Amino acid sequence: MLSITLGPLALPVAPLMLLAALALAVFAARRLAGAGQAAQAERALLGAAVAALLAARLGHVLPHWQPYLAQPWAVFDIRDGGWDDAIGVAVAALWLAARSRALPALRRPLLWSALAGVGVWTVLGVAVLAAGGRALPVPAPDVALTALAGGGQQPLAEVLGGRPAVVNLWASWCPTCRAEMPVLEAARRRDGADVRFLLVNQGEAAAVVRAYLKREGMAEEGVWLDATRALGHASGSSGLPLTLFFDAQGRRVHAHLGALNAAALQVQVQRLRQAR
Repeated sequence: MLSITLGPLALPVAPLMLLAALALAVFAARRLAGAGQAAQAERALLGAAVAALLAARLGHVLPHWQPYLAQPWAVFDIRDGGWDDAIGVAVAALWLAARSRALPALRRPLLWSALAGVGVWTVLGVAVLAAGGRALPVPAPDVALTALAGGGQQPLAEVLGGRPAVVNLWASWCPTCRAEMPVLEAARRRDGADVRFLLVNQGEAAAVVRAYLKREGMAEEGVWLDATRALGHASGSSGLPLTLFFDAQGRRVHAHLGALNAAALQVQVQRLRQAR
């Protein structure tokens, strides 16, 4: 499961899990600390959360500094999902340990509230995995796609063709999808010799897709139709755009809901190339 659908909105699961865990931890800290120190306990936990997020972001950006150096603004585009969870958790633990040492009366409230937050995060993670079937990597779903050029139908596993692949689910009515197209096209021109780039339209007629491609000056090559939006549902999200990353064995190794900036896409493509 990648998202939760609320009416027309598709909300990514990971940030919701984090917010739920933080909210419970803050609630527990305030209750355990008592009225006199509730505000201090809350500030300590919120400070730990901010420090953890900054560290987790830097832990992702610094090892991949070259793509981000070419687009420095992308460092602040946290929608790309680039985080190092282990570094974030370690920094949060160090922050809380430092605050506990400075405020001995808050040691127990901070310890138990942090454990409560981690527990909720873990339980929600297990529930998401159970809803999604299993942890990554997973085989390509048994979904048939129709080639826009030629009209032939093939299972996704055959379309991948034993090569690493970036599979973008999109629709012409989706503004974010349209804004992302130049990023995907630039990546295809740069890395298309090693990695396949597939644009899988969700639910639109072939004539609508052709008209859009013609307006944008894009070729039909690599564009596929998924009339029933089966691939999105099989991947755990009805939201668009959705980008799936497959290794050379046809296994999905990563997924991202929402727009990808050029730096984040390049990082994921590099990972696919290195894993060959």
